[in-house]
Amino acid sequence: MTCAPLSPVPQAAQFRRDPAQVMRLARLGLAHPTRLSFLRILLRRMQRETWQFDRPVFDIDANGVGRAMYRAIGPERTYSLVAFAHDLPADMRSDRVIATAWDATFALFDGVPDAEDLDRLAANVPLQEAGRVTQKELTLSRANRSVRLFETVVQCLSEGRQPSADDLAATGYLMRTTAVYGSGKFGAATHNSLTDRPETAAPFQAEMLTVWLIRTFTVDLVNHMAQLRGGAAAVPLAGGLRRSLGVGNSTGLGMAPFLVRHPVLLNNWMMVREEALARVRAQKATQADKVERFIQALTAAQQNAALWTSVHPLQQARLGALRAGLAQIATHVASDWDSGTDQPWDALWQWGQKVLGIEAQEALLALLLEPHGDLIDGLADCLSEDETAAFAIDGTQRVDELKALLAKNYNWALAVDYADRKAAGRFWYVSEDKLEPRLGERFEEPGSERELPLDIGRQAAALFDTLGDFAGDAPVARLLLAHPHHRAMVRRVQLTATRPFAEIRDNLIDGDMLPIDMLRCKLACFGASRFDPRSDRWVRISLFQNAPYPDDLHAEPHL
Repeated sequence: MTCAPLSPVPQAAQFRRDPAQVMRLARLGLAHPTRLSFLRILLRRMQRETWQFDRPVFDIDANGVGRAMYRAIGPERTYSLVAFAHDLPADMRSDRVIATAWDATFALFDGVPDAEDLDRLAANVPLQEAGRVTQKELTLSRANRSVRLFETVVQCLSEGRQPSADDLAATGYLMRTTAVYGSGKFGAATHNSLTDRPETAAPFQAEMLTVWLIRTFTVDLVNHMAQLRGGAAAVPLAGGLRRSLGVGNSTGLGMAPFLVRHPVLLNNWMMVREEALARVRAQKATQADKVERFIQALTAAQQNAALWTSVHPLQQARLGALRAGLAQIATHVASDWDSGTDQPWDALWQWGQKVLGIEAQEALLALLLEPHGDLIDGLADCLSEDETAAFAIDGTQRVDELKALLAKNYNWALAVDYADRKAAGRFWYVSEDKLEPRLGERFEEPGSERELPLDIGRQAAALFDTLGDFAGDAPVARLLLAHPHHRAMVRRVQLTATRPFAEIRDNLIDGDMLPIDMLRCKLACFGASRFDPRSDRWVRISLFQNAPYPDDLHAEPHL
């Protein structure tokens, strides 16, 4: 890759994994967050640039109702999270996207809002979709309190007691967001309007800043309510317990199609990770401090895996495999791995490929990246790209060249019999009630005539069949003149010539396809942890767990 500001590592090319291995859902669905995840990129930038933070507004009563404002002050610009806290009756609390009331609502403001802005936001942000925001707002969000924990923590603190560490670990958050909207939704600023700003050039940086500041607001809120309730007897949440908390999130099928609709971004996210792994494996030697940092990361991963729980049988099995795999890595590193050998990191990786299951292999990938920030952090500049630049179709390409690309990069799709009921068992559509993508059972439910074009494998196979009707030296333009419905698929195939990670290499309408694998892939890129599927179609996660807060960000040694 050439977009990173670091010197290239030419020898890394031979260590890059084959996209045919990487882009299968069975592996993507076991992805782990890495130091190149979007939230880690944000934290490092704010630390590196010595951002400052304050809370100029915090007007909230004993019932947890009111408003607050948090400012993140960068070297050139300031961003303000405006929060509105509500006392929501339990019977109105819902994580569904069609909910109309929440415990807290938020907007990330570009700059510092004045009194008029705050009044405008107060009239609109609590309404979410029913309200209106402007180009001054970068995100719109809402969150609900944890039914299990929030009141318990407030009561404990008000009585001068710390809540149970085990209870906090079992949930991992005091609030969970049910949506964090950005990129122009509901009138907010578009992503394109922010790409010339270094701090928002990487993917989803405004959204990550929003969630990080929500985390701070949540802890401030329980401390404040406890103090008002308990007076002099109240105590704030202890630092270690505070650190263990993240922000929860419930994510469903609405997120999954993003990976299909944005093949350029998917390619970049995966290629950056694979390039980072290749650079680490290519190192001819290591240093003691990097080995120490690796072991620290391994210990932290084992601690996280021990606390990570799930009610879903599939995830429970995966967790068992992960814990066993991490234990194997720890034993091997302590007794058999020679960090002084030639290319020691590659030797460790090759051992893992032979011995570990896929879950632990992907965990090992994240661990190998952890000590090597000087080598790989510059790759964060390669994550984003103007997708319109890759939109044009090369109509002069020969049909036989297009066919060769199809055979090379879509062989997984061409081998499927889409006449088989199982192979075409599902269809993607937009729910009329929820206005979000959903997955239907083709032969059991109505609506397949409104199918979304996410059946990439079937489209690839149909294009391949059509190409057989044209001479090899015919231009692609002639094909598209006769069959314009193949335009989208031709574009995707041409993309893979230079973007080999642009496609999930699985049949996305197969009856056995697990949408949660798509969700985990994307959420790991964000930096999510503690994946807890509640079905094959939605998952709970945590963001920023064990990360620093604004008041201790600059004391953090490793980000």
